[in-house]
Amino acid sequence: MRMEKKELLSTAEVAQILGISRQAVFKKIKSGEIKAERAGRSFVVRRDDILEIAGRILGEEKKRAIEKSVGKTLTDYGEAIRRLGQE
Repeated sequence: MRMEKKELLSTAEVAQILGISRQAVFKKIKSGEIKAERAGRSFVVRRDDILEIAGRILGEEKKRAIEKSVGKTLTDYGEAIRRLGQE
């Protein structure tokens, strides 16, 4: 028997794939960041959309982490960086 890929993913599956909580998935659905459809009382996300969603969400998280890291570096070493820039 051949296992077929599910076309629709539950919010729990999306949360697991993205590495975020189900509550975060619901917030992203409400804000429109994640396209979802109602299936009874639940939401489902199309498997085809998950790669785009993952790239966008993970990209934003990485961007915030980089910005935080750069800010800390400038706070800790800003004067040394300015001096090096003058040489």
